[in-house]
Amino acid sequence: MTNLSKKLGVIVGVDGSLSQVGMYSMSNDSQLIWYGEVLTGPKIGAFLTINQNDVRIIATVASEKVVDQQNTVRSVEFDNRFHKNSINRVITLKTKGVIEKNKFQITSQYVPMVGNEVTLTTKEELDLIFSLEPGEDSIYIGKSLLEGQPINIPINKFFASHIGIFGNTGSGKSNTLHKVYLELFRSRYRSSILDSSQFFVIDFNGEYIGKDTFEIDESNKKIFEIDTRSTEVGQKIPIKKSYLFDPDILAILFDARPATQVPFLRNSLRTFNNSVTDADKFAQLEISLIVAILKGMKQVGSDAKDNWIIAALNMGVCVDSVTELKTLRPNQYHNELIISESVLGTKIIADQEPTSEFMEESGLNSLKKELVCLFEGATPIKQLHYFLEFQKVYVSAWKSTNIEFINPLFHRIKSAFESLEKVVEIKENLNDCFKSMNIVSLVHANQEITRLMPMLLSKMVYDEQKSYVAGNDVLQTKHLIIDEAHNILNAEYRNNGDDWQDYRLSVFEEIIKEGRKFGFYLTLSSQRPADISPTIMSQLHNYLIHRLVNEKDLKMLENTMPTLDRNSYQMIPSLGQGETIITGNAMQVPVFVKVDKEEKNRPKSDDIILTKLWTKNEWISFFPESTTTTHITID
Repeated sequence: MTNLSKKLGVIVGVDGSLSQVGMYSMSNDSQLIWYGEVLTGPKIGAFLTINQNDVRIIATVASEKVVDQQNTVRSVEFDNRFHKNSINRVITLKTKGVIEKNKFQITSQYVPMVGNEVTLTTKEELDLIFSLEPGEDSIYIGKSLLEGQPINIPINKFFASHIGIFGNTGSGKSNTLHKVYLELFRSRYRSSILDSSQFFVIDFNGEYIGKDTFEIDESNKKIFEIDTRSTEVGQKIPIKKSYLFDPDILAILFDARPATQVPFLRNSLRTFNNSVTDADKFAQLEISLIVAILKGMKQVGSDAKDNWIIAALNMGVCVDSVTELKTLRPNQYHNELIISESVLGTKIIADQEPTSEFMEESGLNSLKKELVCLFEGATPIKQLHYFLEFQKVYVSAWKSTNIEFINPLFHRIKSAFESLEKVVEIKENLNDCFKSMNIVSLVHANQEITRLMPMLLSKMVYDEQKSYVAGNDVLQTKHLIIDEAHNILNAEYRNNGDDWQDYRLSVFEEIIKEGRKFGFYLTLSSQRPADISPTIMSQLHNYLIHRLVNEKDLKMLENTMPTLDRNSYQMIPSLGQGETIITGNAMQVPVFVKVDKEEKNRPKSDDIILTKLWTKNEWISFFPESTTTTHITID
C-alpha cells in the first residue's frame, strides 16, 4: 500500500506524541493529484501517514518551518542567509492513532521512530479514519474541511449523550442544532423515535416555531408560544400541581425574605396542600378564622376583622354579603359581640361557639356558600392566591407576624401569579399533555416566566423520567434541547448570592450528572460558553464548536474539553460560517466539518440583509397601492 502513496519525507526527531519530519522537497501544494486521486497536501491540520512496517501511524500537521543548512550558528539575527539550494523544510506531526489490520484505532502501542517514512494519507486511509464501527447506524452531517470526506455521526454514541453546541452569533450553531436532529428524524428509525422518545426544545428567540421545523408534522409536534405581554389568554404549559406549589420554587419566584416571608410561605403551603382538599374545606377554614377573630376581638389586632373582609372582597365576595360583619362591635361591658340594633339578641360570646342564629343573622352561612362557589370556579393558581391572602390575615391577627413584613411579599405574589395564569395550566397528571416534539417559545415572555419555566419544565420532565425508569430498564428516552442556554445556566449570579440562580443551577447540574443513566439527555447551544456553569460544561460528552473569538469562551473550552488538541483549539477563531469542530465520545479524532445548510427547512436565525430590506421598503414606498400587508418577507 505504501508504494502507492507519495513519499514526502522521513522522521528525523521524536518527542512524545510530536515528531519532526525532514521533507524531501519544498513542495507545499494545498492539493496533490496522486494516482488519479486529489489528496490534501502537507499543510497545517492535514493528515499524513507514518509507515512503520505493517502499521500506518496517522498524524496531523501541527507546525512547519525551514532550516538553513548554511546557517551554522543557527542565528536568525546575524546569519540569515536563506538560499533555495540550502534550506530544508521541517514539519511537526501530532500522532492521532494507527491503522492496523485495516482498522483505525486510538492507541499508544505504536510511536513514530526516526527513519520512518512519511507519505500522503490516501482516500482509503481517510475512509478508515472517519469510518464507524461495522454496522453502526449514523447520520450524515457534512464534509470534512480539508479532505472533503463525508462525515457521519454515530447515532448511539452521539444522541445517547449530553451535547454542547457553541459559537458566536452568525457562526451557524442554530443551523447545526437543527441539522443534527433533522437528520435523526430523517433516519430509518423515525417512527420508532416518535413512539419511544420525547423532545423538549426551550427556544428563547422563537427560531424553531416554524411549521416544518425538524420535519415533524402537527400530529407529533406541539408548539407552546408563551406570551405574557398580551392581554389575551394564550397557550399554556401543563405543569403538575406538586411542582409549581413547591415552597422552594415559590419562595424564589416571589423573592421571599428568609427571616419572615419564607417561613410564612412554607407553613401556608403545608396547610394548603394538606388541609385544603376541596372548596368546602377552604370555606370552612376561612369561616372558622373569622369566627375566631370575632370571638377574640379584644385580643386580636383591631384591624383583623377588616383585613378578613378585604380578603373576601378581593376574592370576589359580594359587598352586601359582608354588611352585617362590618356592623359587628364589641359590647362595652361584656366579652361579647352584638350584630346590629335590629338583632340585639343575637350575640357571639368569647368562650362559646356561635349559635346557629348568629351564623344565619350575621350572614356567615351565606358567606360560606359564596366562598365555596368562588373557590370552585377559580383556577388552582387563583385558589392558592386566595388562600395566601387569608393566611396573611391569620398570622397577623394575633400579632405572631408583623403584617408590614408580609405586605411587600404580596405585591410580588400578585405580579407573579398574574404572569403564571397566562402561561401555566395545572394538571394532576401529564398523560397526553405533550407530544413527541415539544417546542416552548419564550420570545414573548417576561423575565419572571423566562427564568421560571425552563427550570420548572425541565425538573418536572426529568423527575417523571427518573421515577419511571428507577429500578427498571430504559424503555423510553427524554431529550431536552436548550438554545441560548447561557440565559438560564449563567454561573456568575451564583457567586453574587442569587438564590434563584443557585437553585436553578443545582437542578440542571443534577440532570447533567445523573440524567444519562435514566435515559434523559441534554443538548445545550450557546454563544457564551464561559457564562455556563463549569460543572455543566465538564459533564458534556460531545461538542460541536463553531467560531469563537472571546478569550474567556476559548479558555472555558480549553479547560473542559479533554478530547480537543491544541492545534484544533487554535483554529476555532478562524472557522467560517457553518464550519465546526466535532469532538467527543462519538468521534475518534476531532474533525473539522462544513455542516450542510438546509435551504428551506432551517431555523429563523439568518442574518438580516439590510440592503434587501431597504430595497423592499423602497419598493413598497414607491408603489404603496400594491401592498396588502404590513409584513415584509425577505427571501
